[in-house]
Amino acid sequence: MSSNPLPSLLGVVLGLLGGSAAAASPALLIHGGAGTLRAIEMSEEKRAAYEASLSGALDAGWTVLSSGGSSLDAVLAAIQPLEDDPLFNAGRGAVFTADGRHELDASLMDGRTKNSGAVGGVQSVRHPILLARRVMEASPHVFLAGPGALQFAIDQGLELKPASWFWTAHRWQQLQEWRARDAARPSPADARIGTVGAVALDANGRLAAGTSTGGTTGKRYGRLGDSPVIGAGTWADGGCAVSATGDGEYFIRTAAARSICAKVDGGLAPADAAGAVLAEIRDLGGLGGVIVLDRRGRYTLSFSTEGMYRAHADASGRRVAIFAD
Repeated sequence: MSSNPLPSLLGVVLGLLGGSAAAASPALLIHGGAGTLRAIEMSEEKRAAYEASLSGALDAGWTVLSSGGSSLDAVLAAIQPLEDDPLFNAGRGAVFTADGRHELDASLMDGRTKNSGAVGGVQSVRHPILLARRVMEASPHVFLAGPGALQFAIDQGLELKPASWFWTAHRWQQLQEWRARDAARPSPADARIGTVGAVALDANGRLAAGTSTGGTTGKRYGRLGDSPVIGAGTWADGGCAVSATGDGEYFIRTAAARSICAKVDGGLAPADAAGAVLAEIRDLGGLGGVIVLDRRGRYTLSFSTEGMYRAHADASGRRVAIFAD
């Protein structure tokens, strides 16, 4: 595996792993969010727990790809374990809104057809990414939100969970800290940035991408970030797939996922395309990361923060990482 250096603009630290393949072969990238992680503050026990969870999600997705399954199925298989894991800000580990609830967002895109599904502000649904797929395949719509999305989940027979199932002590503590600081102020960076996602290339050369999140601690008024927005947090076409994580408002303003793929489809290497868009986001005041995969199997896992929970697998091997090491 070779390393693809990213352009270093404005001193932004962009961590990456890069790879290439002479011809299309299965590949899978996953992330568990980027943020103000600090290696010095992470215990070996906690680091091992995150790495084990990422490895398990990678195994789930790679099992689909290595057995000839579709990129779309691989993305779903990789994201669901992360939605069930309290370590990550998605599904069961989602952060709390200002009024102490969970509002979940997710999106999914099939690169071959550009069919897409997205949900926002959903409660009770165990796997929002599965609901996004049902929106894509069983409705005439692309984006459902709030009570209507929940009713659709019920109509589709998706698994629901009580509010207590989504409750976790560390997310509740984050909300109390946010309330104690100043509830009128935006969440700090460590409470804003958290998402899970996956991109995949299957043996037939088809790309897919998906993203799922609980949003930001203390969010109000039905706030939606980039994760459920096709073109901002998720994008896949015939040549490129992206899942993003970070300060959602800035990823929306730059149409980050679509912008990266437009650059890749125009001839840029994934690392260079990701670096350019992350630098633009940094100029606007935002931080985050992206995973990018093209139809040739070239990829990057890039971020402008100290770390991003991430993993990849392809014919050359696999790797799980957190910090820019």
